[in-house]
Amino acid sequence: MNRRHFLHRSLAGAAALACITRASAAAPDDLKAIQSEIDKRHDEAIHRLQDWIRQPSIAAENRGMTEGCDMMMRLLRDVGFNTVTKVPTDGHPGVFATLDAGAPKTVGVYFMYDVKQADPSEWSSPPFEAALVDKPGLGKVLIGRGAVNQKGPEATSLAALHAFKAAGRKLPVNLVFVAEGEEEIGSPHFKQVVHRPDVLAAFKKCTGVYMPMPMQSLDGTVTINLGAKGVIELELVSSSSDWHRGPKEDLHSSNEARVDSPVWHLVQALNTLVAADGHTPAIDGYADKALPLSPEDKARIREAAKRMNEAIIMRQEGVEHWVHNVDFLESLELLVGRPTVNIEGMISGYTGPGGKTILPHKAVAKLDLRLVPGQTALDSYAALKAHLAKRGFGDIEVNMTGGYDPTTTDANSSLIRAQAAVYRKAGLDPILWPRLAGSWPGYIFTGDPLRLPAGHFGLGHGNGAHAPNEYYVIESANPKIQGIAGAIRAQVDYLYELAV
Repeated sequence: MNRRHFLHRSLAGAAALACITRASAAAPDDLKAIQSEIDKRHDEAIHRLQDWIRQPSIAAENRGMTEGCDMMMRLLRDVGFNTVTKVPTDGHPGVFATLDAGAPKTVGVYFMYDVKQADPSEWSSPPFEAALVDKPGLGKVLIGRGAVNQKGPEATSLAALHAFKAAGRKLPVNLVFVAEGEEEIGSPHFKQVVHRPDVLAAFKKCTGVYMPMPMQSLDGTVTINLGAKGVIELELVSSSSDWHRGPKEDLHSSNEARVDSPVWHLVQALNTLVAADGHTPAIDGYADKALPLSPEDKARIREAAKRMNEAIIMRQEGVEHWVHNVDFLESLELLVGRPTVNIEGMISGYTGPGGKTILPHKAVAKLDLRLVPGQTALDSYAALKAHLAKRGFGDIEVNMTGGYDPTTTDANSSLIRAQAAVYRKAGLDPILWPRLAGSWPGYIFTGDPLRLPAGHFGLGHGNGAHAPNEYYVIESANPKIQGIAGAIRAQVDYLYELAV
């Protein structure tokens, strides 16, 4: 480690230790012991994350899932969970674990152990090599699939628990833990995990549920999400066998003059799903029950817009314009409040080098629809099917592969207040954000029968989820954001704050 990194970690450590001390009634000697273990185990925490990323666990490809689940369980046992249980489902298994610290309060923790697919040809280093590289303006980062979504922040949370264990100190709260292996395919069987009687009974004892996540932007601002959009993931399949038009097998393209095309049939169907602007959802009944942004939501977005840097966000997202050239404020309102219809990809015919003059017999489009409060996954799926049938596309197969409802958590809940307290004591004024535009299956906690507050927490920074060169900051060269050491300390701080 070079001198600059050592000084950065030491100064950040001193600030974080002061933060921990203010946040809890724990003895100073306990906090010093935990801090000492965080510093001593810095390299160990990084190696643990690298080992985890080097174990691919891709639900969509059914790749490494048994090994991924077993590794998740081993990581939990290593950190001191009393019970660790594999929970079978109709798909990939979940993991349920408990850590009884004898504390008055119990908190739930959600992990996912699966990651998205990765095409190595698109990456600067192999996606499952977990390389440490220097990234200009950021410092040393770890590049790999799952680095930020979600193995990096999850490994950071585990490192905090290791520090408690190594220091011989009890956690200030009891933990109820659940992980799934299907988040990246829409969590189709997650309800089977949480609604198992023993798992449900354990979560009923919790004051809330959180998911580790690095919440700092490049400019250092930190965000608290008060909810998240829901999602449904779908495949639309246009085939000659269901349409009874077009070729039974791929045919020479000269026949397009006299034979129908299942590909154009799918394109025409897709074109009905949005308005003429190519953006606004036009599925009959899909957004009828979508609740508009409340005055409180709009006020929070206006306040956030004043503190966010549009140029940095555009650079981070890799875009030059917002849709319809709207201004920054309106783009944020759309991000939070607009249901969406997105085409993830289309598959049909020949896509290799050169041309291959064929008329394909089948075409597939992969879609995701993001949902806001008032909408449900099942109602949205039904609306899409009815819309297509009404317009003469009832032959198109609609396969919902996963999905769940939106979530909302009260800003006054103990879970959210604890997050705000930790951030403020670390010198950060958090942005209260009405709703994460992405999705996670928090509905299972915020909905019946649990009705618990649920959200995300963490310092640190990463980017590139679902994209090439996904990264997580390990040693920060940017004084405005924390590296993994500061992120670990924040997780310790949060556990103490949740105990208050």
